[in-house]
Amino acid sequence: MAAFVLHSVNRSAQISTKQCFISHKVSRLPRIQDVHLTSFHSSTVHRWSSLPGARWLSRGIGVRFMSQGTAGRSPAGRTRRGALALAGAVAAVAGFVANACHFQRAEMASRVIQVAEQEDDILEKCKGFMSLPVTDIQVLQEKKGEMCTRMEMLIMETQAEFCRALEKVDGGKFKADRWQRKEGGGGISCVIQDSNVFEKAGVNVSVVFGHLTEEAAKQMKSRGKVLKGKDGKLPFCAMGISSVIHPKNPHVPTVHFNYRYFEIEEDDGSKQWWFGGGTDLTPTYLNKEDAFLFHNTLKEACDKHNPQYYPDFKKWCDRYFYIRHRGETRGIGGIFFDDLDTPSQEEAFGFIKSCTSTVVPCYIPLVYKHRNDAFTDEEKRWQQLRRGRYVEFNLVYDRGVKFGLATPGSRIESILMSLPLTAKWEYSHEPAEGTKEAEILEALRSPREWL
Repeated sequence: MAAFVLHSVNRSAQISTKQCFISHKVSRLPRIQDVHLTSFHSSTVHRWSSLPGARWLSRGIGVRFMSQGTAGRSPAGRTRRGALALAGAVAAVAGFVANACHFQRAEMASRVIQVAEQEDDILEKCKGFMSLPVTDIQVLQEKKGEMCTRMEMLIMETQAEFCRALEKVDGGKFKADRWQRKEGGGGISCVIQDSNVFEKAGVNVSVVFGHLTEEAAKQMKSRGKVLKGKDGKLPFCAMGISSVIHPKNPHVPTVHFNYRYFEIEEDDGSKQWWFGGGTDLTPTYLNKEDAFLFHNTLKEACDKHNPQYYPDFKKWCDRYFYIRHRGETRGIGGIFFDDLDTPSQEEAFGFIKSCTSTVVPCYIPLVYKHRNDAFTDEEKRWQQLRRGRYVEFNLVYDRGVKFGLATPGSRIESILMSLPLTAKWEYSHEPAEGTKEAEILEALRSPREWL
């Protein structure tokens, strides 16, 4: 229904409504035979007429909506102009369908207004992001009902919300680094390094597409995916958000979360899709109150959808984030799941939205609680040793890192963003019995229930 044209912007520039316009083509309005009789709601009219600075301009066979500034205009003047604009739009639509059936006019006008509101909603959301979305806004508008678009908007929103919360507690600012993948897609890496509270913190969004490599296809098949490509090719689209936070203070835990969507088109045009992800906590020292808050927040989100999700995904998390060559888990867990394609796409997406809504409340309170805790050199040394374990898991076992390294054109800096700025490996180190270091190590060697 519409196309947005944006002026060129800097990599981390904010979107301004003065930099865009919507071009509504009459030829792309709903077909007459697709229109059904409904009522024309006055509340919808009011919402449209009250849009600030809106006016309709005739351009040949099309109608163009342009956003103008409101400086120097009175509210009453804007309302009158909005009402006149609406009247002109409805009249144009009514004339288009008058010869078919006069009862269809109200529905046509209502559809135009609803679509304009939806597209305006996409633009409004984009203005609050850390950067422009990876996908062109015109494409997002044209495919706003498809899951790829909805998921990209969700991960962009989550990135912005989490970065703003981290900036508030730290006092520093994230650097938004846009990158492109010549094979298709790209991403936005937001990183803060050697700041006040965080030694290194990254919140990455990636949206990539193309064809699965043979190695990547083998990884999919090893997970039970029966994939039928055309001429040996499997078109795919993958997107997700991934974040790892490494604080300076050893009493502030490290957190990781990742939520992703994968879609593959098979030779007959059908699509396989699934969601995956999770959130887990890696403390340097054990704090049972922190563990309860973290796990309980995740459980409440899971319980909204299925009471079995939390216990199942908590066990899955303990199994997945396991450093086999060390015989210990990476942290005290959380939730983890993959290949989620039930009970329906809509319900699975709803669950992902609930999960992303937990990333701030399950972690930020812990940062505020411990960011000013006193610590010793020995406690800092133990933090460095535990970070070494974190590195070992990510480089040896992490599925996302493996997939990224096996995908042509992947950005290495973004893949290895999860690694800490500093870490330590000491030969054959073992904490003394009865110490706080031994306490957390015991919890990692024997995963427990925290609720």
